[in-house]
Amino acid sequence: MAEIKPDTAHQQHLIVSEPDISDQKPSKPKRLASLDIFRGLTVSLMILVDDAGGEWPMIGHAPWNGCNLADFVMPFFLFIVGMSIALSLKGIPDQLLAVKKVILRTLKLLFWGLLLQGGFSHAPGKLTYGVDVTEIRWCGILQRIALAYLVVALIEIFLRCAQKKDVAPGRLSIFKLYYWQWLVAACVLTTYFAVIYGTYVPDWQFTVHDRDSSDYGKSFTVFCGARGKLDPPCNAVGYIDRQVLGINHMYQHPAWKRSKACTENSPYEGPFRNDAPSWCRAPFEPEGIVSSISAILSTIIGVHFGHVLVHMKGHQARLKHWILMGFALLILGNVLHFTHAIPSNKQLYTFSYVCITSGAAALVFSAFYIMVDIYDIKFMFLPLEWIGMNAMLVYVMAAEGIFAGFFNGWYYKDPHNTLIYWIQKHIFVGIWHSRRVGILLYVLFAEILFWGIVAGILHWLGIYWKL
Repeated sequence: MAEIKPDTAHQQHLIVSEPDISDQKPSKPKRLASLDIFRGLTVSLMILVDDAGGEWPMIGHAPWNGCNLADFVMPFFLFIVGMSIALSLKGIPDQLLAVKKVILRTLKLLFWGLLLQGGFSHAPGKLTYGVDVTEIRWCGILQRIALAYLVVALIEIFLRCAQKKDVAPGRLSIFKLYYWQWLVAACVLTTYFAVIYGTYVPDWQFTVHDRDSSDYGKSFTVFCGARGKLDPPCNAVGYIDRQVLGINHMYQHPAWKRSKACTENSPYEGPFRNDAPSWCRAPFEPEGIVSSISAILSTIIGVHFGHVLVHMKGHQARLKHWILMGFALLILGNVLHFTHAIPSNKQLYTFSYVCITSGAAALVFSAFYIMVDIYDIKFMFLPLEWIGMNAMLVYVMAAEGIFAGFFNGWYYKDPHNTLIYWIQKHIFVGIWHSRRVGILLYVLFAEILFWGIVAGILHWLGIYWKL
């Protein structure tokens, strides 16, 4: 969570600091509002696509290739994490102390990830908790963020010598200053390509362990015997996750179940087609091992944008670099996708997907930076800024449904007769006579705006949940 304070000598110069991670306690510096707002927007998008995506599948995750609104959430988080790394670790001169703080934060992220997405919490739909450890889900959103944060933060710490240098004139000087960072990115990309295109995927079998499925307990065989494929059943990403994690520890409701090959209701969820291939019933881990390696690239790009903020003085120089790089990434990603060279795929976290989503993140952040940090157009974004200041709290309570699950535990006669159900039915759906419109408005106002106000009150009280 980066913070800034203006240089009184020149209003366009920004001194970046991160006092919530450093031991130093400066006198209430002004925060980098654009980054807080971007973080708040990303958390809000997660709430929107999770809770309204069932009624509006065009904003939910793409069943396989392509990018819907939901597919931008994870890369946006990783981009923001990268920027925060560049801004925060520069304030910790002691290398050993910085490593300790990074490891501790990584462990906290892993703990909350396993607790919230490992299967222990059943909120908000079910009033139960607990998980069979033979079926615990090892991977998830926070686990992926933890891995990317750990790797990129350690790189930043051990290559911190570049932070003390000034950027020489020239378009590529900032890249040269942190060339080791880009060598690591090249190694990550090379490893990813070698795995997904070089790994042989044999035929495989699975048994349906989802107790809510009509096929529970049935066994199926998927025929592959190939390498280099990027389709749902025979890609190396899924194969390695099945071998390392175990198929029982993978996500049971992958987005591909909404594909045309699996259901006639596509892009909505629905019963499987009579001729649906067997892999439609299989689990798949969208935050798995190989795809998480590729996801490190999104964080490295975010770190680079943080370096630009630290080293380049003046809004114009920063924005020129950010916007040009953002458009370059968008163009490259779309060319790779639409020429079918490398399809954009969130489940596999392909290189074209990295480029498209990172380019979009760059342009969205640049837009907020112009409006908020340069022209001080901030009032309309206050709810997002407050959410961004307390992102972990809103993520746990709203995006993971813990708050709704608590209220659903207090019902009248019937477990479905809860306050939240009553509000949805009578205030939103009933008035608009449309479940789709009602649910969308409920999510926007009763969830996102509500938590924006709550986060604002907590900000006024000086209460924050920090890892």
